[in-house]
Amino acid sequence: MTSFLGEYEVAIDAKGRFLLPSGLRKQMPEGTDGQFVVKRDFEACLTIYPLETWKAISDKINKLNDFKPEVREFKRLFLNGATIVELDSADRMLIPKQLLEYAGIKKDAVLASQGNKMELWDKDTHSRYISQNSVNMSRLAEIVAIDFGNPFENL
Repeated sequence: MTSFLGEYEVAIDAKGRFLLPSGLRKQMPEGTDGQFVVKRDFEACLTIYPLETWKAISDKINKLNDFKPEVREFKRLFLNGATIVELDSADRMLIPKQLLEYAGIKKDAVLASQGNKMELWDKDTHSRYISQNSVNMSRLAEIVAIDFGNPFENL
């Protein structure tokens, strides 16, 4: 399974493309065909999944019960705008205009690794988000650690 590391500043060109940083390209599993799914995220950013990772998520979502109104609403919001994108011959990724608009990304952006996916943020929005939320890190670690035991207790 892919586990991306790193945070990279990228420039979005006039056509909505950015160069996938070499540090991330080197982390791609062998045999990856350069296909990704990009979608709106919960916060004001975009999430980029390698296609194989997205397929596993999509399979789980497709098993949800469509007879529940909450499931239908979740699927509409979560899947809305999800688009397959491919790296071109110059390792650039073209992001659809409506997705860039959703995230408020014009030129300067941050591509932040998130384990099995990446997030694409407007640079200023990302900086504000990190500044405003880093004070909660200790509290969040405590809350999240409950979900899978305490992974930090032997560190």
